[in-house]
Amino acid sequence: MINSGSDAVLQNALHGQKLSPDEIRHLLGLREGKAVSRLFRTARQIRGRHFGNKVFLYGFLYFSTFCRNNCRFCQFRKANFSLERYRKTDSEIIEAARRMADAGVHLIDLTMGEDPDFLQMNSNGSVRLENLVHKIKTETGLPIMVSPGVISSDMLKRLAEAGADWYACYQETHHRPLFERLRIGQSYDERWQAKKYAQNAGLLIEEGILTGVGETADDILHSLEMMRSLKADQVRIMSFRPQNGIPMSDDLKADDLSEPVTIAVMRLIFPGAMIPASSDVDGPDGLRQRLRAGANVITSLIPPGKGFTGVVTADTDSAQRMPRSIAPVLEHCALEVASAKDYMRWIETRRSQSEFHQKLQDSVC
Repeated sequence: MINSGSDAVLQNALHGQKLSPDEIRHLLGLREGKAVSRLFRTARQIRGRHFGNKVFLYGFLYFSTFCRNNCRFCQFRKANFSLERYRKTDSEIIEAARRMADAGVHLIDLTMGEDPDFLQMNSNGSVRLENLVHKIKTETGLPIMVSPGVISSDMLKRLAEAGADWYACYQETHHRPLFERLRIGQSYDERWQAKKYAQNAGLLIEEGILTGVGETADDILHSLEMMRSLKADQVRIMSFRPQNGIPMSDDLKADDLSEPVTIAVMRLIFPGAMIPASSDVDGPDGLRQRLRAGANVITSLIPPGKGFTGVVTADTDSAQRMPRSIAPVLEHCALEVASAKDYMRWIETRRSQSEFHQKLQDSVC
């Protein structure tokens, strides 16, 4: 039990103390206005200690909406025959990456469904996704995140050698029965192990969970503990949004504060980590609230007019998800865009602290 209330818990977090499971569970349950405001203010203070008033921008290129999986929460599930799908050509993807780089993003996020077309070996022994990573790295010079789903340790090594910096692979939940209901026919352990393989290949890791899918507060608490055990470099939560062609019920939608409150708690637990606020959910108002809760990365920025979709919304031709369009939100939150050097400095520092880097140093010595 917590005897001293939310204020004492928040003070403990400000002083760098590790919060207990009971304290975390208490904070996750906050919904009263003043208590939530204090939680958000504490999260912003901790963010400020590590990042000042700087935020980072991620360009998002969902280049294939084909997928072999039947996740119950995703409109791109294989069994959704009502969806008009696409696979972008290499030239389309590279041109869009150039455009996002010119717009001032700090990272290119190459995302796809688990589409075997981009993972097949070519006659010359290379892989299409591997070649794309190399070309985009060469063209833009930006860090690259890959989100290809579960792939082999060999493929992860190849992508790292081609220039990838990040591997994003969301468990969605770490409660196994719920995982099995969400990710039909998929292996919890294989998905978890893929992140371990990626770390061994020297990649930074983004782990993520969903809210509004039937999870409990204890499920979220367990996920946060698992993220901490993984030593994830970027942690995120997104709210489930009902979409056409999926079997998830509308009544599972998360309450309005579940995601931002969890973002704030994440900031307390992972003070120096990257925590995204997605521009793909709830528009500018939702982005503002997530930044107020302690997020420091704006994700899902897409090039308008190029036919790239998001995970939640389908405003492929909207200019509202470009760096210049979010300036009013940043101004309202007293934040500003970090420099490219700021982002690279964070990456280099994070890598130097990783177990992979330590093992590499030991092998050299």
